[in-house]
Amino acid sequence: MCWSAEADLVAGVGVAAVGVACVGRTRRPRDLPLAALPVLLGAHQMVEAAVWASRGGTGPATLAWAVIALPLLALWVPLGVLCAAPPRARRRATVPLAVGVATAAALAYVLATRPVRAEIRGHTVAYVVDVPHAELLVGGYLVATVGALLLAGDRGLRALGVLAAVGALICWALWRLEFVSTWCAFAAVCSVVLLGWVNGRRRATS
Repeated sequence: MCWSAEADLVAGVGVAAVGVACVGRTRRPRDLPLAALPVLLGAHQMVEAAVWASRGGTGPATLAWAVIALPLLALWVPLGVLCAAPPRARRRATVPLAVGVATAAALAYVLATRPVRAEIRGHTVAYVVDVPHAELLVGGYLVATVGALLLAGDRGLRALGVLAAVGALICWALWRLEFVSTWCAFAAVCSVVLLGWVNGRRRATS
């Protein structure tokens, strides 16, 4: 997520604050799940600050981080997209949601039956868990999250999907090099884009 406990904490508070603004400015109840996504992302970063502070390991903070990152987001994002999607796009939005339900169920089972461990590697944190059929689950995760945004039928959400895809690729490359974790920066950018989307929906309602 971020390159240090302090960076995770500061970024987490900032992203969560953007999320609170998103929720406060939302007028349509169907938009609330997506509007609240930055709150979840901010909390996720603050959880990782606790992982840094405990120097990794298998403690409660590590498990909480994995639960949010894996099954919860795989379900939250496509469900939020389905709720916010215009009527013409809701049928196709059910596809990534179905994939997300299956992926989240499989990941939740893995976390319930196998240990997850965090390892501090320079300016990155590696989360190690024995996931069977990892390539299949990663594909399902991307369909459920990025795919849902790309199929949302909303220009703002499609732009967010493109941004998330590019950001994930860059962050993955930097993480593989064990150079620095940068997802917190992309989470902040995505949260600001979501705030713009909320403001656009607010203007349309007005």
